[in-house]
Amino acid sequence: MPAPSAADPSAATTLDIVLVKAGRTKIRYPAELLADDGVRIAVRAPWAGAGTRDFGFVRFEAGDVFTEYYWRDRWYAVKEVRDAGGTLKGWYCDITRPAVRTGGELVVEDLDLDLWRSADGTDVRRLDEDEFTRSGLATRDPEAATAAVAALDELERLARTGDREGSWGERFGERLG
Repeated sequence: MPAPSAADPSAATTLDIVLVKAGRTKIRYPAELLADDGVRIAVRAPWAGAGTRDFGFVRFEAGDVFTEYYWRDRWYAVKEVRDAGGTLKGWYCDITRPAVRTGGELVVEDLDLDLWRSADGTDVRRLDEDEFTRSGLATRDPEAATAAVAALDELERLARTGDREGSWGERFGERLG
């Protein structure tokens, strides 16, 4: 069997993650491709934001590493967040349309809803529901809005019923995938 060529997108070792919001690219960053089984895509990337982002319940900062999971058939992405020393901070979950991979790009449309689950599972919180309401998605695309809310509900249920201290993350591939 011949080795995959550099032109073969399945042979790529990196992907550009393109997060789109309201029709515009919000952020683009390179990530190491860990796996792509045709449904779920796993990548790893350092914190791609400019400077530190302090949410009050967690800080994303230089040195943090995100292991991100995207699905072609699900309305969310799950991002495991670790600090520079490898200590688990928690999981940031974005509600998105299903991911689309074209060659070296993975495009994900952010639908404004998010969920945070702390490393020990004691802090599970829904985020940005006000932004979601203001986005007007429920009026523009009621089916997408319904799918987004259902995805948030499912992730919250999984996050609240998951085991403590990391096992939710270790098992979420099997539970969510």
